Amino acid sequence: MGKLKLPKVIGTVLLGMLSLLFLSPLIWMLSAAAKVEKDVMKYPVEWIPKEWNLINNFKTVWLENIPFDTYYLNSIKIAVVTTVITLIISSMAAYSFAKLDYPFKNGLFIILLSFFLIPTESTLVPRFILINWLGLYDTHEGIMLMLAFSIPITFLMRQYMSGISTEYMESAKVDGAGNFRIYWQIILPMVKPILATGGILKFIWTWNDYQNPLIFLSSDHLYTIPLGIQAFTSEFGTSYAATMMAAVSAILPLMIVFLILQRQVIEGIQVGGVKG
Repeated sequence: MGKLKLPKVIGTVLLGMLSLLFLSPLIWMLSAAAKVEKDVMKYPVEWIPKEWNLINNFKTVWLENIPFDTYYLNSIKIAVVTTVITLIISSMAAYSFAKLDYPFKNGLFIILLSFFLIPTESTLVPRFILINWLGLYDTHEGIMLMLAFSIPITFLMRQYMSGISTEYMESAKVDGAGNFRIYWQIILPMVKPILATGGILKFIWTWNDYQNPLIFLSSDHLYTIPLGIQAFTSEFGTSYAATMMAAVSAILPLMIVFLILQRQVIEGIQVGGVKG
């Protein structure tokens, strides 16, 4: 076994301390979710609760007046459907930009990327008018329609597909395959890593979306988790312990998904960023 180098040990310790610093809000939230109300705002912070109230806080969130299970199902519905639609649309657009030849292709791609620079807040009014005109205001379908396309995911997929050899396409064309068949049966199976990465990222973004449900939903039974937590906070006033339990319940699926698939996410982003 080689000798440990002092700079490496110091660097590891410093990074570990920095990681704890960044994780401290999450750790405080987990701690607060298990405390009684009077101990949540104690200073100095009690990271390990002296009086545990985890079960009561859980019952307050899930078994009392606020329909948190409904908010959960709404978020799952919107996030899953939007993610599937986004992967289909973005992968088709990426295939077009990466593998098809047509006039002004590069210019159109640059214009597409430039749209990403426009703040979403500046498009709220026209989007509201359009969604209302389509009769989709206060519906989950309206939210899904607005979130159905993602420029960053399209960019990642385009970069990934650009690195795939054109010989596969030429062989398929010799066998009589058209563009859609090449896309569906040849390209998509080869880009599974970036599909998984894009799917996870889109699911997380949609799950955490607060602005669109806030503006385009008005019925309580249609609310998603971010709005549900807001309603929960309004209902219980300064009940920070219960609010933190609601927040923990909200992020738990995301933490599990990311911890299981974090390597695939990181690798997909790295490969998608360098290819092409």
